[in-house]
Amino acid sequence: MSQHDSPIIVGLDIGTTKIAAIAGRKNEFGKLEILGFGRANSNGVQHGQVLNIDQTIKAIQQALQNCQLSNPDLEVNEVYVGIAGHHIKSLQTRGDQVRQDAENEIQAWEIEQLINNQRKTFIPAGDQIIDVIPQEFHVDNNQNIKDPIGVNGVKVGANFLILTGDRNAIRNINRSVERSGLITKDLVLQPLASASAVMSDVDLEAGVAILDIGGGTSDLAVFYEGILKHTAVIPFGGENITNDIRMGLGVLKSQAEAMKVQFGSALTDEAKANAYVTIPGLKGMPAKEISVKSLAGIIQARMSEILDFVTYHLKQVGMDSRMLNGGIILTGGGSQLKHLIQLTEYITGLNARIGLPNEHLAPNHIDELKKPMYSTCIGLILKGYNDYEQNYKVFAETFKKVEVPKSLTVAGTANSLTSQKVETKAPGATTLTPEQIENRKSKFWDRFKNNLIEIFSEEEDKLLP
Repeated sequence: MSQHDSPIIVGLDIGTTKIAAIAGRKNEFGKLEILGFGRANSNGVQHGQVLNIDQTIKAIQQALQNCQLSNPDLEVNEVYVGIAGHHIKSLQTRGDQVRQDAENEIQAWEIEQLINNQRKTFIPAGDQIIDVIPQEFHVDNNQNIKDPIGVNGVKVGANFLILTGDRNAIRNINRSVERSGLITKDLVLQPLASASAVMSDVDLEAGVAILDIGGGTSDLAVFYEGILKHTAVIPFGGENITNDIRMGLGVLKSQAEAMKVQFGSALTDEAKANAYVTIPGLKGMPAKEISVKSLAGIIQARMSEILDFVTYHLKQVGMDSRMLNGGIILTGGGSQLKHLIQLTEYITGLNARIGLPNEHLAPNHIDELKKPMYSTCIGLILKGYNDYEQNYKVFAETFKKVEVPKSLTVAGTANSLTSQKVETKAPGATTLTPEQIENRKSKFWDRFKNNLIEIFSEEEDKLLP
């Protein structure tokens, strides 16, 4: 696939502390080239959930304006949006289906159908399915198949992880995006987006846990033998640490945030005992001196609580230190705390490292984009590309199944069209009437025409001064 055939995908990360919009396109080497970038402070979101829609809309529009200022030729209409919050839940299911054409190998459209059937699974009232993720596939008596496409068998099935969220929380995100003049292409769970941005194939094979420490929540995703085994949302993040500092030391929130970033440490033992930070007094009151060791003690207490949750979830799914050879990858804005790696290794017993979103980025990008706080946004773009490539494959396979009869060639006559039966290998059909042929032709050409329009519009965008 050439670079000019690749669409421009936009990721929109609606977080508790920031809203980021990043537009990117894959180059000929399969790496992301960033075409636009904008961010804004977030005010209407708490713990990953949109509470004030009006304030969220203003922040989204500000991020989009900044994105378009970075590239005036960029036009943003559709976005992939990240979703988080403690309302996110997951459940395990199993699904099977008997194949209609057991003589041929399994095709991509059959797997797509199997996945879509799981969206009919019963879930509690008030919840909504966000995503259905296949885990181990099985074909007849063959178990633990990673990719069943091309395998032959009578029955295909899989174990699934179904991700659900509160219907009202999802509605608030969709409303905020729509009223900002955008279309939500898809909602993606933030830990999965972050994981795709910072994780390599080697990490996936070794087994790894991704901990995305955001402003309002910390999101966990656990992978083992190339499969997503577990997801969880921990209802604490960087904002909680800032509030703890504000309450514990009696300072303003802005001062607490500045101290956390500049002088904070996740280990009390690493903080200097005789170091102090001077905070200006309010309205003539005397200045206040804050011990750096006291500051570290507050940060360590809250970070230890978050990491205790991680240990609990890993034990729940049987993923102890012997299973995850890839250890823990820390990402998100909160991962930039000093000495966090040492604290993580001490509490979990796993090796730890900081996950930067430069695994899939093309070289020569600004350093700002390589910070872990943008992992989710870059992962959303990668998710969009994955959808695009999967849909392209399924469409290509479905179109190949239709054999054009001689009556539709230039040598054929219009009269023979009405009398000759058309053979097809499309699922669930044996013959096509002339009306069905025309409908299928018109649908294909409509889609083909739309693709052409998109390609040429992208070319025109590049030619604009």
